[in-house]
Amino acid sequence: MVQCSCGMAHDIGRRGFLGALMAAAVDAQGAVPVSAGPVDPALIEDLVVANHILYDQGVVDGFGHVSVRHDRDPNRYLMSRSMAPALVTADDILEYDLNSTPIDQRGRAVYLERFIHSEIYKLRPDVRAIVHSHSPSVIPYANTKVPLRPMNHIAGFLGGGVPVFEIRDVAGPASNMLISNAALGHALAIVLGSHAVALMRGHGSVAAAQSLRHVVFRAVYAEVNARISSEALRLGEPTFLNDEEAQAAMKTNDALVDRPWELWRRRAEGK
Repeated sequence: MVQCSCGMAHDIGRRGFLGALMAAAVDAQGAVPVSAGPVDPALIEDLVVANHILYDQGVVDGFGHVSVRHDRDPNRYLMSRSMAPALVTADDILEYDLNSTPIDQRGRAVYLERFIHSEIYKLRPDVRAIVHSHSPSVIPYANTKVPLRPMNHIAGFLGGGVPVFEIRDVAGPASNMLISNAALGHALAIVLGSHAVALMRGHGSVAAAQSLRHVVFRAVYAEVNARISSEALRLGEPTFLNDEEAQAAMKTNDALVDRPWELWRRRAEGK
C-alpha cells in the first residue's frame, strides 16, 4: 500500500496484478483472424445450392448445416450464419478459421455446432466439404445396435463400417448432445477417422467428402440407404454389399455425382 501526499491510498500491487491478468487474457485470445481473400463466386453459389438441396431431399429441416473449405486457404472454411438451410443466400455465407472463429461476423449469429466442421478439417486434409444433419431414417441406426451398412451400390461409400459417436464417453451423462466446443468436435473427428460417415447417438450424423457435390451425394444417399435398409430388415435377412463391392461401387459413383446434383438443383430451385 502506498500513501500519496493528498492522503489517498493506492494499492499499486493490486492494480499491477489486474493489469497483468488483462494482458494475459488479450494474449490468450491471439490475433484476430483475417480473411483468406475473395472466394470464387461459383463456390459460394454451390454452397447456397447445397443448403437448398439438402432441405429439398429431406436431409435437413430447420436444423443442420453444410460447409466447404475456402478455395484459397485450407485453413479457412465457409458456412452460412445460423439459420434454416432452405433460406440461405449468398449474403449469409461467413468465413471461419479452423478454430471456428468467424471472420467479419458483423453481429450475425453462428451455429453452435460449427466445431464439427473445424475439427474434422483439422484432422482430415482430404476433406473439403462436410454435412451435419438429423435425417430421420439415419437416427435409428445411431441409437440401436443395428449397424448402418450399404444396401445397394449407390451407398458404396458406407463400406468399411459406419462408426457411432457416443457423446457420453466425452461429455458425461448429462450433456445437451450438442458439439458445442472444440474438444467435443475433436472427439467426433477421431471417431469419424477415415470413414465417409459417422453416426451420433441420440443426435444425427456427419458426412465428409472431397467436394460439396460429393458430400451432398453422401448425405442424401445415407438417408435413402437407411430407409431401404429398414424396409429390408422388416422383410428378413438382407444381403448387404461386402467391402470390396462397396469400394468398387464408390469409385464408379464418385465420377457421376454431377448427374444427381443437377437434377436436385433444378428441383430445389423450381427450375
